[in-house]
Parts: sequence; C-alpha cells; structure tokens
Amino acid sequence: MSASLPLQLIADPARSGSARQLAALGARLRRQVGQAIADYAMIQAGDKVMVCLSGGKDSYTLLDMLLQLQNKAPVHFELVAVNLDQKQPGFPAHVLPDYLPARGVPYQIIEQDTYSVVSRVVPQGKALCSLCSRLRRGALYAHAARHRFTKIALGHHRDDLVATFFMNLFHHARLAAMAPKLRSDDGRHVVIRPLATVREADIARYAAARGFPIIPCTLCGSQENLQRRQVGQMLAQWDRDSPGRVDQIARALADVRPAQLADPRLFDFAALGAPAAPVPANSRPGQDPAGD
Repeated sequence: MSASLPLQLIADPARSGSARQLAALGARLRRQVGQAIADYAMIQAGDKVMVCLSGGKDSYTLLDMLLQLQNKAPVHFELVAVNLDQKQPGFPAHVLPDYLPARGVPYQIIEQDTYSVVSRVVPQGKALCSLCSRLRRGALYAHAARHRFTKIALGHHRDDLVATFFMNLFHHARLAAMAPKLRSDDGRHVVIRPLATVREADIARYAAARGFPIIPCTLCGSQENLQRRQVGQMLAQWDRDSPGRVDQIARALADVRPAQLADPRLFDFAALGAPAAPVPANSRPGQDPAGD
C-alpha cells in the first residue's frame, strides 16, 4: 500500500489518519475503475494504451489508477502517457518530463501549436474551447495511429458523462452522453473512459491528497463555455439539495428502455397491435399438419 501513497503521509505519524483516508479513497477508486474496465471490456491482453495526460486532476488520477491496476492485472498491457503541448503562453513544459520519469512511466510529448491557430480563427471574445478540443483530438488520434496504440484512454468522469447528457438534451434535443467505450468516427481508434463511474469530487480529493503537480487548464485565457458551466452548476445544486440524484442519473444511462421512449429506429412500434397473421386450417392446435 505504501508505494501508492505520498511519502509525506507515510513518514509523518501525525498524519496517519489522512493516510488511512487516502488509502480507503484510493481503494474505492480502483474498484470503480476496475469494474468499469471489466464491464465494458476496455482493456485486453496485449493492448498498448495511450493515456492522454493533460496535467489536470482527472488525467493524473486516470494514469495513477491504471498504473496500480496494471501491477495487479491478470493480463499484460502497456501504458504510455502522452501529452500534447499546444504552445499556450506560460505552459510549464518541464512539469510532466520531471514527474513521469520519477513514476517510472514511459511518456511521449507531442508539440503542435494549436494555440496560434485557435487564436487566429476564433473571433475575440468567443469561446476557444470547441475548436481547441477538435484540434487536440485530431493531433492525439494521428499520434495514436503513427505509434500503433490499440486504445486511447481519456480522463472523463461520471460528472462529465451526466453533464454531456443534459447538454445534448437541452441544446440538441437528443438523448446522448459520452460512451464509456467507443470507436472513433473514422473507425481507426477505440477510445475508453475508465473513470466513467467515478465522481469528480472524489477525483479532486484524491488528486489533492496525492499532490499531483497540476497544470491549469486556463493558460489560454478562455473560460469553460457558458452552457456547460450552467449545467455543472445545476448538477452541483442537485448534489447539495438532493444527495444521490446525480448518481441515480448516471446509473440510468446504463439502464435504457427503448420501448418506453419514442424512437421508432430503436423499437418497432408499428408491430404493436398489428393484426396477427391467420393460422392455416391444417396447423390448428392439436392437429399434426403432417398427419393423415
């Protein structure tokens, strides 16, 4: 256990209570991540997994959990941390190259100046996040193809999945969220989200206790878009007023009843109440159609 705890918690007996709490939290996160990997068959023997590491709390926790599970997994798979340096002003390029070797993690740094592209294309005052995200995804997918990664692991958590569900519901009139596992639109990559059932609050507590060297996501000066921020505030309010509600919504995403919705592409409503096909006279119950 001590190998996965911060050295300061191990060395200071006065903080042993904090060490126990962190150990318990880490064990719960490992169970949740391990269960998600099993439920959605995210990782198989021989996989080469590209762990997308932004330097935020989510991606650090993702990498940490996968490293711990890798040590105990009954099958062999490879982990490589990959960071995209988008050349944002003030980006601390030394942080990850200092941190990852100390953890014994193979890593690769991609350098691509998407910041200049976004700054030039997006009008001043508009949110940069959407275009930035698309460019980042394209760079990571291209890197995964070049280096023959079989899986791409992203750090989206339970709250991201639920927020995306409401974003689609409120602004696009569709029932859709983030899938725990998916194939990319071009069919070339399998993307996995091992933190799909983990609460963001638990990730924040774990990351703080582990002392990860967090790189802020606001270096470009842009803010999270207003719509997503509003949904996040709504979910936070629900968590305060009705604890467990967001958990219920997250569980509902894995318990879909097409016959109780209204999409004729998913359920054959036309067949309900249709006249039954007539039964041939020689096939009435009790009569052998092949008999005399």
